[in-house]
Amino acid sequence: MSSRKDFIKQSSILLGGAVLASTPFYSFAATKSTKISILHTNDWHSRIEPFDKNDRNNAGMGGAEYRAALIKKIRQEEEHILLLDAGDIFQGTPYFNFYGGELEYKLMTEMGYDCVTLGNHDFDNGINGLVKQMPLAGFDFVNCNYSFDDTELEGKIQPYKIYHKGPIRIGILGVGIELNGLVPEKLYGNILYNNPIENANKTAAYLKEKKKCDLVICLSHLGNKYSGDKVSDETLAKQSKNIDLILGGHTHTFLSEPIIYKNVDNKNVIVNQVGWAGLKLGKLDFIFNAVNNQLTLQKHQAIHIDLFA
Repeated sequence: MSSRKDFIKQSSILLGGAVLASTPFYSFAATKSTKISILHTNDWHSRIEPFDKNDRNNAGMGGAEYRAALIKKIRQEEEHILLLDAGDIFQGTPYFNFYGGELEYKLMTEMGYDCVTLGNHDFDNGINGLVKQMPLAGFDFVNCNYSFDDTELEGKIQPYKIYHKGPIRIGILGVGIELNGLVPEKLYGNILYNNPIENANKTAAYLKEKKKCDLVICLSHLGNKYSGDKVSDETLAKQSKNIDLILGGHTHTFLSEPIIYKNVDNKNVIVNQVGWAGLKLGKLDFIFNAVNNQLTLQKHQAIHIDLFA
């Protein structure tokens, strides 16, 4: 791995051209036990450089180079990996103001991200600004509760994607927060917000029942939880069906460990979020075991991103 300056310089040149108890929650039939590691981030907010060495809270932490080195190290250790993000990739440093999101998408592509959902700040340069950068993104975009008809995003964002890792079939869907009130109307245009719980459940049912996915993941930019009746990951989890894992964003919540809720069928739904600014990388290790025909969360980590270069 080159120095941090070389890493960012190289990417800029491109612009010119803790253990959780193993609790079974879903049956799975396979030829052997298989491990898959789900890596996830949220609310990166254009944090390309680590925090300044004089920062009071996060001195030297975060940064794209350290994250890339950590992900590379994990790829050398694990056979099956999915790398996901729950939105608000854009906005927060001068890199976004100058490059408009181009650098963020190119760096994430180099890191090998598989799939992301949209956050409210990803519209800060408008629909046109988002669409302009999407050809540079070597990963998929998912959202099932926004209607993109009659916008430039029509056909560019899917309600779900399916990935195969060994014998495991994983379905990933996305849900987003109400943009009205968070984003100026001129920036999100004709995008319509639809009920995230209804649309998530409809999409999850299709993935689980029709597409026979073994694991259904929801990338959510709703926020972890609220004191009022605003829809959150907590309310989604409790009112969900067929969703196994919710990876959240928006509220910048640093969870010390994943939260497990019961859904409408009294089955476990795991919810996790890893703060903001690329300070941590979430890692959830699942085991699909043919012996007892069950899926278990074997281990969870929220890894500090620092000094991996």
